[in-house]
Amino acid sequence: MYTRPMHEKLVGIARAASFARGARLVRQGEASRGAFILRTGEAEAQVALPGGGTLAVARFLQGDMFGEMALIERGVCSASVVARDAVEAWFIERDDFRAMVASREPAALEIQRDITRVLAARLRTLNATVRGHPSAEDRPGRAPAVPSGEAKEPSFDWRKFLPLLAFFEGFDAYEIDELLAGARARALERGSWLFVPGQAPAACYVVVRGAVEILSFARERQRRVAVAGPGELVGHLAVLDGAARTSAARVRETACLLELPARHFLELYGGASATSVSLQHAIHKSLLRALSRTNTQLTRLISHAHLMRGENAEKEAAELERALHGQVVQSTT
Repeated sequence: MYTRPMHEKLVGIARAASFARGARLVRQGEASRGAFILRTGEAEAQVALPGGGTLAVARFLQGDMFGEMALIERGVCSASVVARDAVEAWFIERDDFRAMVASREPAALEIQRDITRVLAARLRTLNATVRGHPSAEDRPGRAPAVPSGEAKEPSFDWRKFLPLLAFFEGFDAYEIDELLAGARARALERGSWLFVPGQAPAACYVVVRGAVEILSFARERQRRVAVAGPGELVGHLAVLDGAARTSAARVRETACLLELPARHFLELYGGASATSVSLQHAIHKSLLRALSRTNTQLTRLISHAHLMRGENAEKEAAELERALHGQVVQSTT
């Protein structure tokens, strides 16, 4: 029934579960516990709306998998999933999956990379939605054509700071050394442009000291998307996608950055070593933080649209709400 090798591996650590028509497999707002694979039947993901009622945001069929996010991150269910008819399913507990990852099972690592791809695609889509709507935070501005600023060698012992940074939480000392084997440290002055829209992603960066602001540009207007401080990863979305950059990064405070060349970063990310596992965890945390920031921006845009009057404002609010509530992770065979 399951054509994906990863599903076959997961079934080995799963338990069977049965649900009658109308039963809830998961409930919105409850603590997430793991993922489901549907053996037979259909289910529907529904989001409760603030004003009452529900919005159907996804449908799951035989062989579909949902709830993957719970396998990598503790949190709450973002939607309820209701059986549309009698459902037979496999349920995979988070702790059992984490044990597979710890043993570096190839299937578990590939599922983690699948989840990364889903997160990255979702973030890129949401970012495009946010950029497409004007905001009170927009300021006049145009992106530079090329990066600027002279990179220098840091004037302090930056290596001793790495184990203290959030990005390296969970890394052993030898794993940090393996990551550093293909990296270099760069010191940049305030106002330097690290990368610009349209540029091919040659590297991503961990902020060691200082701060970097991420900016988006549209219609000769600029918007600050985020400010990344020590321990945050920047520029990784384009590297993971292999796509041209859609935003810019400017040094907000004189900064020391750990530059991770794209090839080295992707080799480790796609590997099966202990360092690869730690890097995957760090990437997930970075993507989830970025999603949280984007959702906050979406919420502000929705609030602003509701305060405006007129048919266009109502349409804009509805479009943004669909983007906000439609974030249900789905992986199919």
